[in-house]
Amino acid sequence: MRLSTAEISQTSISAILDQQSQLNHTQQQLSTGRRIVTPADDPAGAAQALNLQAAIDTNTQLQKNGDAATQTNESRSSIASELSQSLKSLLSLGNTRDSNGEYIFAGSQTTTQPFTQTPTNTFVYAGDSAQRFLQIDSSRQVATNDPGSSVFMQITNGNGTFIATPAAANTGSGIIDPGSVTNSSAYTGDTYSIQFTAANTYDVMDTTTGTTVLSNQTYQSDSSISFAGIQTSISGTPATGDTFTVAPSGRQSVFQTVQNIVDTLNTPTSSVASNTKLHNSINQQLSALDQALGNIINKQAGVGSRLTAISSQQSLQQDWGTQLKSAQSKIQDVDYASAISQYQLQLTGLEAAQKTYTQVQGLSLFKYL
Repeated sequence: MRLSTAEISQTSISAILDQQSQLNHTQQQLSTGRRIVTPADDPAGAAQALNLQAAIDTNTQLQKNGDAATQTNESRSSIASELSQSLKSLLSLGNTRDSNGEYIFAGSQTTTQPFTQTPTNTFVYAGDSAQRFLQIDSSRQVATNDPGSSVFMQITNGNGTFIATPAAANTGSGIIDPGSVTNSSAYTGDTYSIQFTAANTYDVMDTTTGTTVLSNQTYQSDSSISFAGIQTSISGTPATGDTFTVAPSGRQSVFQTVQNIVDTLNTPTSSVASNTKLHNSINQQLSALDQALGNIINKQAGVGSRLTAISSQQSLQQDWGTQLKSAQSKIQDVDYASAISQYQLQLTGLEAAQKTYTQVQGLSLFKYL
């Protein structure tokens, strides 16, 4: 195989750059104390680490939420002010631009600011749902972005399947758990109503079909309430006539979730009913926030997988490029050993021809007369 001087030089430079990149990566690991510096290092591990961090953050927040019951209206308002600043930072993150000044979460509308907060504290997405793709192989493309609609906006609330909420007119102190699906084959996706016929009894109605699911059930605080593949619980002391609704999850942006928490904390409480409403609202929004974090973790894991795919493809392309250049070199580049040998033979022949010509030109009869 014949390699040109330029090819040898380029290969050497690439090897040096690769070593420098590996050295920089190891330095980052040493400085941060973490094995995974970017999601591409270990997409599965990065996703697990982020899931654990989300669980830690949620647990910390739940501990703080427990303390919120003892907070005053003024202290909750102070917490709300801090969250408002965090919301601004989150909104700014959603409007991040790349080095070319293009919005990375706007889909294909890269020159349009994707997220805006209205005067009424709702949030508008001006981008689209398109993903941009880059050709990394003759038959393979990889997404280079995730639209803001899928990262920040279209997030299921509640527990991701259904949302449990108290009626606004409730007067008791019942606080409903977000619940979970325990039997997916039995879950219908209907809307249900848990109706307290007395302080210690309740019925469950399927309001979608208008049928009774459970009747005259004995209520005990924190005991499981199970029906139609669903399990939840209610703590506290609901009043006669209080109702709780279990309905399929809807869509809610992470911005709206944080704003709802701010609004809840800014609402003064002065009675058992208003304090109960505070607890229920915070629980609902924390569940929605957990769904948002899970969605972002999934997006980050996806980015890590794409980075890994790109890195692997680049390695393959580099190897293939070397093979192509080698093949090209065999066709067009000179074989120095053969060419030098040929050159010497040709030079010897030329010198012999020149010498013979000179001698022949010097022959004359006058030299012999």
